[in-house]
Amino acid sequence: MTRLSAAFAKGRPALVTFVTGGDPTPAATPAILDALVAGGADVIELGMPFTDPMADGPAIQKANLRSLGAGTRTADILKIAADFRARHPDVPLVLMGYANPMTIRGADWFADQCHAAGVDGVICVDIPPEEDPELGPALRAKGISLIRLATPTTDAARLPAVLDGSSGFLYYVSVAGITGMQQAAVGSIAEAMARIKAATDLPVAVGFGVRTPEQAAAFAKVADGVVVGSALVDLVGEHGVNAAGPVQELTAALAAAVHSARTSA
Repeated sequence: MTRLSAAFAKGRPALVTFVTGGDPTPAATPAILDALVAGGADVIELGMPFTDPMADGPAIQKANLRSLGAGTRTADILKIAADFRARHPDVPLVLMGYANPMTIRGADWFADQCHAAGVDGVICVDIPPEEDPELGPALRAKGISLIRLATPTTDAARLPAVLDGSSGFLYYVSVAGITGMQQAAVGSIAEAMARIKAATDLPVAVGFGVRTPEQAAAFAKVADGVVVGSALVDLVGEHGVNAAGPVQELTAALAAAVHSARTSA
């Protein structure tokens, strides 16, 4: 069993948390990641900063600018990942970002570096299934999950292409929009989960627009996992190098809500 599959096999929904690597500085990121783990996150998504984060709303856009302004480079993200793996040998770590930083040196180089750093999975927002050869084969050859995105507009005809070659979990983007700006109705999530789960055995985690423990609990009642990013990134923006404490506090509240969602339903 891989670290990712184990995270979704605990008999309860999983909490997946996202922060941008290098925000506010590369030196401050390890403490923030440790706070996510201490707070009870089941899977950690580490964002790779990029100049044009097209899927992201204002919170993560600003985080990307803070990180890049602090001088963060791909080498820093990979070192943060490797150091995280040394401290947390059993916690799944996923790199999330955009194609340019992942492919500019070649897919094989990136896959090798991810493997060496102990990365479990990669989410690349802007490589669609039709362009899988750009990154997918290299990652799979190193045993790294390529985690794909499905959206409310992913219909029955397209879903098989999204699922083909995907592993780890499926990330369901709950709204047709950018991160952190709106929230889908729970009823629409339940309908989407039924449709997707009929087509795959992969765990399905729901994200985009989940900010509070109450929202996370509502989604956790119908999904295998819930992804929270912008709310945590906002705390980093507010508290800077002192963000670890507030991040751990919010993560603990989110984890309690997600993990108990079905028993309290």
